[in-house]
Amino acid sequence: MKIDVQTTDYLKELIGVMTREGLLLCVAGPNGRPNAMTIGWGTVGVIWGRPIFVALVRPTRYTYGLLEAAGDFTVNLMPRNMADAVAYCGSVSGRDHDKLAERGLTPVPAKMVRSPLIDEAVLQLECRVVHRNKVEPASLPPEIDAMYNQDYHGLFYGHILAVHADPDLRSKTSTDSDR
Repeated sequence: MKIDVQTTDYLKELIGVMTREGLLLCVAGPNGRPNAMTIGWGTVGVIWGRPIFVALVRPTRYTYGLLEAAGDFTVNLMPRNMADAVAYCGSVSGRDHDKLAERGLTPVPAKMVRSPLIDEAVLQLECRVVHRNKVEPASLPPEIDAMYNQDYHGLFYGHILAVHADPDLRSKTSTDSDR
């Protein structure tokens, strides 16, 4: 059972897992079918006096169009024993696959947004999109522009409306190097 927590309670774990295995961004399609994609680029902070999660998604990704239409998303930190499911969600497209069903992940209703949470996640953020913009190629230094191959991210600024955590989150996400 998850408990409601503050946005800042598990930032170290959220950022650590995002940079190692990745997080699952989940959004509901117009038909209600959820889609999850693995994200390794994002940030959390305070913008406009609100807690914000900024998710970077390339316009060529199936999830991009879903985010544009839905206007909300969830961010799900999976336990380390589900790293294979996270990797899978980053290797196939939701255009062709029902990734959650194929990996035995359970979508459950969120409290504040239409997009579902992933029940197996140990940390869940519910976010409503309050702003979006795109990476401006002309302002990038050459070494960062080289990462793009002309497929520049869109940035989705999600106001974090609720955060839920498994009370055993730290034991389910830590690695030997974290201890």
